[in-house]
Amino acid sequence: MKLWNHIRESALAREAATLASGNILAQAISMLAYLILTRIYSPSDYALFNIFYSYIEVLIILSTCKYELAVVVAKDNRETAAIARFALRLNTLVCLLLLTVAAVLYLTHALPGNLAELGVLTLLIPPMVYFSGTSRIYASLYNRVRRYKLIAASVTTNSIAGAALKVLFGLLGMNRAGMPLGTVLGQASANLLYRFRMRSLALPSTSRSEQIAAARHHRNFPLFVASRDLIDSLSANLPFLWLALYFDRADVGLFGLALTFTFRPANLLSGAFERVLYARVAEGVRERRSVWRMMARFMLSVNAVALPVCVVLWVVAEPLFTFLFGAEWTGCGVYVRAILPWIYIAFNSTSLMFVSNVFSNQRTEFVFCMAVFALRIGAIALGLHLGSFLVSIRLYATAGALGVASLLLWYLYQVRRYERSLT
Repeated sequence: MKLWNHIRESALAREAATLASGNILAQAISMLAYLILTRIYSPSDYALFNIFYSYIEVLIILSTCKYELAVVVAKDNRETAAIARFALRLNTLVCLLLLTVAAVLYLTHALPGNLAELGVLTLLIPPMVYFSGTSRIYASLYNRVRRYKLIAASVTTNSIAGAALKVLFGLLGMNRAGMPLGTVLGQASANLLYRFRMRSLALPSTSRSEQIAAARHHRNFPLFVASRDLIDSLSANLPFLWLALYFDRADVGLFGLALTFTFRPANLLSGAFERVLYARVAEGVRERRSVWRMMARFMLSVNAVALPVCVVLWVVAEPLFTFLFGAEWTGCGVYVRAILPWIYIAFNSTSLMFVSNVFSNQRTEFVFCMAVFALRIGAIALGLHLGSFLVSIRLYATAGALGVASLLLWYLYQVRRYERSLT
């Protein structure tokens, strides 16, 4: 039994390393590109890009309603094919609707809020949502069958193509449009990589009635997981969707770069760990096996790296960011230090987001996320009242840290409760 557990844990580590290596390579490429990009684009240009991308992160949840997560827990290959095809159809329909609405608002000069500042770039939002949505569905299909090399290759392709195009468009003088357009085309290239290999999955044909039946069977995903993620995404993007309306674009850009080099790398890595753990833990629960030891060892290994990195970054953030990106980005390190505690706790919590799906406790998790959202709204409102962007970010990060710490404890409680049920 000990040998079998060791083999399983070794396989888990290898699979996580495969996904993480792709994400690490992708982040390394992006970081190297930013040494050039920050000398081509200004903090104000970067603030505009962050506003653009904030809408993507919110709308992509609506485009698939998180049905891609149901692919991993589907009972057999036929249901897997049915739910995946339903998700692809839904994504296409929603994106066509978004494109129609965006075109009408743009042509009638009725774009609201930050979208008015984006202008014609608003029309890039629906294609980006479409390519991101289909990529997530394909990634879940390959995750189910544990083809992690292709997922890693797709992430790397996205990063290489996106970085190269952003640099190219910037050198061509496309300061406003360069980063959004490069991002869309980079995601499209990653999407194509998945499409070229789809036949290798040999998915069975399914009727429309089977697809609808599968969607109904997994309705907890749109009802609770999508609702949770929508609230969580709105919550995570409040600085760009709300604060950016009232403060200087340069401050928003400095914060955006700080977030890019802390939260997004951590999110990509934790996402890789989550995919592997999700598949492994779901399998273990289906077979009524213990999963606590596997999860505990994995989390300890991850934190052995994450904690020292956060401590070092706290110490060297300001001089490091100024040296890497130039004097125009001085002050970015202040925002890094303001959000690091939240980033560290969120890294651990995000790695375990699948737990509520495995144990079908999405409704309770949604309540947690609503509470975090309320805390962040209060933090932002207080920061606006005090009239300081930095204070707003500090309050926002503190609220986020308290919220995700509560979620992390709840995830661990669910696993321990399952373990007790085995005895």
